Amino acid sequence: MESVRVQDVTFVNGEVELAGSLRMPVDADLAVAGVVLVGGSGPTDRDNGTYFPPIQRHLAEAGFAVLSYDKRGVGQSSGDWRAATMDDLAADAVAALGFLRARPEVRPQAVGLFGHSEGGWVALRASAGRGDLPWVVTSSCPGVSPAEQERYALGNHLKGLHGEGHPEVRGTLDLYDQLAEAGRRNADFSTAQQLVDDAGAPPGLAYYWGDVDERLWSFLKRKQDHDPTPDLLRLRCPHLALFGGADPTVPVADSIRVFASAACHSARLQRAALTVEVFPGGDHRLRAADSAALVPGYLDKVSQWLADRVGPSTGGSG
Repeated sequence: MESVRVQDVTFVNGEVELAGSLRMPVDADLAVAGVVLVGGSGPTDRDNGTYFPPIQRHLAEAGFAVLSYDKRGVGQSSGDWRAATMDDLAADAVAALGFLRARPEVRPQAVGLFGHSEGGWVALRASAGRGDLPWVVTSSCPGVSPAEQERYALGNHLKGLHGEGHPEVRGTLDLYDQLAEAGRRNADFSTAQQLVDDAGAPPGLAYYWGDVDERLWSFLKRKQDHDPTPDLLRLRCPHLALFGGADPTVPVADSIRVFASAACHSARLQRAALTVEVFPGGDHRLRAADSAALVPGYLDKVSQWLADRVGPSTGGSG
């Protein structure tokens, strides 16, 4: 017998209609805590590829209502994520939060946000300054800017192709730096593409540049210098930050330093305690090496941390 029921839902943020899936324990007793899952960068759907389904199932089986949604312009959601700002994406997350809180089976004061990668920045922006959230969780969320994070990921990719210290690594990273500076000057796409062409379009750059067109370039320019620190300083709820120790995409040690520095700042409320968990060997999606499975202990850590703060329910749906 199934312990979880799944329902397709829609909700709105202004003119944008967002489509998603709501998972609910079958024996929910009108007192269920809730989790909104916010996907990562690019055209992420309600399952964030293959990453969210095991999290959705685990949390719902643990007694939580779980809502995830197609990013605007993806799947069955209207709008265009490439035309969005971080504030727009955060407003979508807030709309999801409001929708889940309004469900009769859900305790509105026990609903929080879980953001993966870029979705962590979105969740932090949506949570900043709010005193009505019980917690926020970020998973593989960089503490550095998108420009720094992309450079780190590109560098690791190039080193895997050519080896440490190869001239191609330095040359391609120099080209990346030129593109980042072009973005800061608000250069148009043709100008940026000319930089790539003049450099001979090094093959390793395709990791970053392969899918970039005019619309995506505009989005990258707006996003590249986003700084999560102001949102971290304005948190008014506990924060669980999860990382894979072998993440090739996010500078984990640097990110933890930023999160810890914000937590130690005098502007941070005492209630906004920081918990950091690093899972050795975990990649960007917290998978174990050479495996599609999540690292051992990851799912239990998430559900237990949430339950310790709000409980999955007040009654028998455990």
